[in-house]
Amino acid sequence: MPRHPFADVAIVGVHNTVQARVLPEHDSTSIALLGALGALADAGISPRDVDGVVGPECARITLELGLGPCTRRPSQLGIPALLDAAALVTSGQCEVVLVAAGGAGVHVDRSATAPWTRPTNELVVGYGLFTAAEFALMARRHMLAYGTTPEQMATASAVIRTNGHANPEAVYAGRGPFTPADILASRMVADPFHLLDCATTSEGGCALVLTTAERAGDCEAPIWILGGASDAYGPAYVVAPVWDFQPRDDCPPAGLVGARAARAAFATAGLSPSDVDVAELYDPFSFEIIRQLEAFGFCAPGEGGAFVEDGNIGPGAALPVTTDGGTMSFSHPGINAQQLQRVIRGVQQLRGSCPTNQVERAEVALCSNGGSGALFCDVLLLGPERP
Repeated sequence: MPRHPFADVAIVGVHNTVQARVLPEHDSTSIALLGALGALADAGISPRDVDGVVGPECARITLELGLGPCTRRPSQLGIPALLDAAALVTSGQCEVVLVAAGGAGVHVDRSATAPWTRPTNELVVGYGLFTAAEFALMARRHMLAYGTTPEQMATASAVIRTNGHANPEAVYAGRGPFTPADILASRMVADPFHLLDCATTSEGGCALVLTTAERAGDCEAPIWILGGASDAYGPAYVVAPVWDFQPRDDCPPAGLVGARAARAAFATAGLSPSDVDVAELYDPFSFEIIRQLEAFGFCAPGEGGAFVEDGNIGPGAALPVTTDGGTMSFSHPGINAQQLQRVIRGVQQLRGSCPTNQVERAEVALCSNGGSGALFCDVLLLGPERP
C-alpha cells in the first residue's frame, strides 16, 4: 500500500484566546500572538523550536517570538493553511510549524456590515450585493428545487446557537436555549435568512502547532490528519454565485461545492461519511449546514432539510454538528481565525477535552470551511490514531 500522505505529521497543540464582541486592547497581530503562545504551551514546545510559521500575521509573529531562520507562509485561510503547514513538515522543510491567526480592531463601523462582507468590487458597490445576499441566492435555489423550508434552516441555527449558549467559552454563552421559532421571529436580513440564521461578528485569536510523527511521541494526545482537500469555482465574493454553474460537464454544480473535496478526503482516509462521529461544519448561514450535509454525502441531495429537522445534528444525535456554537455563537473573529477554529474544535473533540457537548469516544471528526455563496469549500478529516 502507498504511504499515507500525512502519516508523518501530527497536530500537537491548539489554543483559542478569549473571544469577545470587542477586545479594545488588541489588534489582529497581538491577539494572534497570544493564540500562538497558548498553542505552543498546549503542545509543550518552546518557541525557540519553531522553524515554520503559517498565517496572515506570520512576519510579525516571527519577529515577536524572535524566530529565525524559519520558513514563512502568509496563507490566509484555515484548512488550506493547515495543509500548507502539514506539507512543510512532511517534505522535511520544517520540524515544528505554528499556524496562527487573529481578528481584532477590524470591524469598527458598527453602522455597517463587517468589511469582509462588502468587498470593493463592482457587484457590491454598484448593486448592493453582500455576503448574506450571496448565500441567500443559493438557499433560495435549494428551496425552489427541493422544497427546503425556513423551519428546517431555523432548526439548524437553533441547534448551533443552543450549543453556543451552553459553551462557557462562547461569546454568546447564556443567550439561549433557542428554538426554531426564536430564529424565525428575528428580523429578516436577506430573504430567506433572518438575523439569527446568520453568523455574528466578534474578536479573538487562535493557533495550532504541527510537528513530526517522531516528535509527536513526546506530546500528549497528538491528533492526526486523515485526509483533506479543497474545491473552488472562482474568486470568492466577486461574482454572484449561481447554484447550477458548471465549468465542465463532469464536475458537480457550484451548489455542491465541496462534494469533490469530501470524496477526495474520504478516499485518502479510507473512510466514508458513516464513519464520522462529529462534524465541525462551518456555519456562516443556517442553510450551509443543510447544503454541506448533502455535499459531503451524509444524505442525498434534497434530503438535508429533513435530516436536520429529524433531530440528527444535535448533542447526542447521530451526527453532532458545530458543537461549540460556531460562528453563530462561539466566535467569528474576522476571515481567518474563525476558519481555523473549526479544526481546533475537531481536535478538542478527539482529545475528549471539550468543556461542553463532548462526543463520547469520538474517533473521526470532519471539519469544513467556506460554502456555496463563497464559491469555495474546504474539508478536513481528523483522528486520534496515526494513519
